[in-house]
Formats: sequence, C-alpha cells, structure tokens
Amino acid sequence: MTIQEKDIADHDAVIGVRELALSAAGASALRAAVRLGIAEEIGDRPVPTEELARALKVDAEVLGRLMRALAQHGVFTPAPEGHAHTSTSRLLREDDPNSLKHYVLWVTEPWTWELWPNLDEAARDGSGKFEEKYGADFFTHLHKVWPESAEVFNRAQTELSRLATNAVAEALDLRGVGTLADVAGGHGFTLATLLEKNPDLQGILLDLPPVVAEADSRLRVGGSLASRTRVIGGDCLREIPVEADVYLFKNILEWADEKSVTALRNAAKAGRKDSRIFIITNMIDGSPEIKFTTGTDLLFLLNSDGRKHTTETITAVVRRAGLKVVNMQPVNSYLHLLEAGLPN
Repeated sequence: MTIQEKDIADHDAVIGVRELALSAAGASALRAAVRLGIAEEIGDRPVPTEELARALKVDAEVLGRLMRALAQHGVFTPAPEGHAHTSTSRLLREDDPNSLKHYVLWVTEPWTWELWPNLDEAARDGSGKFEEKYGADFFTHLHKVWPESAEVFNRAQTELSRLATNAVAEALDLRGVGTLADVAGGHGFTLATLLEKNPDLQGILLDLPPVVAEADSRLRVGGSLASRTRVIGGDCLREIPVEADVYLFKNILEWADEKSVTALRNAAKAGRKDSRIFIITNMIDGSPEIKFTTGTDLLFLLNSDGRKHTTETITAVVRRAGLKVVNMQPVNSYLHLLEAGLPN
C-alpha cells in the first residue's frame, strides 16, 4: 500500500467511525419521521417544506433539517418541488404492504435509549440484569409500566409476520395435521394464514390475555376462521394447556436460554409422544442481514438476557429441553425452520 492509499484508507476509517458513533441520530430521525406522520402526509407528488410543515403542524426550518438528514439514508429524497418518497420511506406508511412503521417504533422506544448505555456493563457481567434494575422481567415490566410500548410490540410482530408468513406457510408441510398450536403467537396473523392455506387444519392461538384480546379478527367470534380456532390466554412459560399435533414457536425462543428451554419442555409435556415442535427463527450464522441480526442480538441481551441464535445455540436449547433436532431447513433468505421431537 502506498502512502497515498494509506491516507485514503485512514480517512475512510475516520469517516466510518464518526458515522457509526452517530448512528443513533439516524434511528432518532427515523422515529421522528414515523411519529410526525411524514410518510403518510407525502403522497404520490413531492410536497414543499412549508406546505408539509403546515400540514404536520411543525417548525418548517427544523423539518427541513430533519428531511435533509433522513435523505442521507435514502429515506425521502429532495425534489425541485419539495420532498418526495423513496422505496425506503414508503415502508414508513401504515398502508404499505411491507410496512415497518411499528417495527421502527418498537426498536426506538424510550426504554431502548435507557438500555443501550448498559452494553459495556453487560459485557463485563455476562448479563443485561434487566430484572435486577427494574424489579421485574422485561415483558412483565413492559405490560405494567409501558403498556403503550407493549401494543407497539404486538403491532411490530404482526408487521414482521406479514413479511414472512407466506414463506412460512409454504415451508410448513401440514398435510395430515389435525391441530396446530401457535405458542406465544401474538395477534395470530401467522395462524390465520396457515388456517387459510390448510382448510382441514384446526388452530389454537396461545398468548398472554391482553395480547389475545386483540387477536386477528378472522380468529375471533364471528370471524371467517373462528369455527376452526381456539383463542386461549395463558403463559407458555408456566403451562401450555392444550394438546396438539404441532406446536409452533415462530421468532419466540429468543428469551434467556432457560426460558426457551422451559417453553419447549412445556410443549413436550402438553403434547403426545408423536407431537411435533416447529421452531422458526432467523439465525446469525449465514444471515444475509447480519447487521440486523447482530444488532437485535445485543438488544435482546439487554432487555431479557435473550439472543438471536446460531445453529449451535438453538441446537443446545433443544437438547437441554430433552428433545432432539429432527430437521433444519431454510424458509427463505433469512429464516430457518427447525423441527424438534422426543428422542426415540
């Protein structure tokens, strides 16, 4: 490497570190855009800053600065007539089929800003120690102290389910399956999709009572799938009170390992010897979205001592639960399906 090439490399490294150190500004700007409703206000035509500011009831000068910062990340773009959408900014709209509006809110909720500064402490201690600091486990604290954030979580999970459910439905071979229990299945979007694809299937949605109270309208009384669905409020870490042919854990076993082991043991206890357990998760090793998976992995460490799994760690969890890995296969570019069952 020549002196000139080294100077260029050093300069690029300096830029990279400065931008990474300020990456919270990008997350904050994205959250502000969602909370202000900018994406909804901009339609198919560009909107001048002053007009956009009046519609949003915000300061025009600061809005211009916010839009300028967002544009550096491909979120909105300046146009001669004002500000226009990009394919990225459209994902912040509620009505976009691939919307990530509530996911953006979820990973930038106020509690996240409280937790991130604790990462060095977690590295020293090997634990996020959320319960020690807040007096309750993360999800208990969330529903008690930050109920609005708990609702954001449920909406974010539904958004992520929409992005992946068709691929999941194709990957799950449910021929001959009578009953499937979607454990900690949120509002039940995935279950509803599976029931629509498999007309002979009976479904059970199990999650905490406040969550299933807002279940997908197709699953509730009067809904198109209600006759084939049981909606049950309960905690899978205490008991899974239903017998089923298949127990589905989709993007759920990302708690602290001992909790994931407990949930799997409860499923094995509830089922028959021939019941099957399907685990769907996006793993770190081989992930095409490595910044997303590793970032989420650290957030899970801080809020619940959880993790995004590698093949090795999810296999270890399954074995600790007294089960064996029957099969593992990709669902799409970032999700994997693992089947577990009782040892012979």
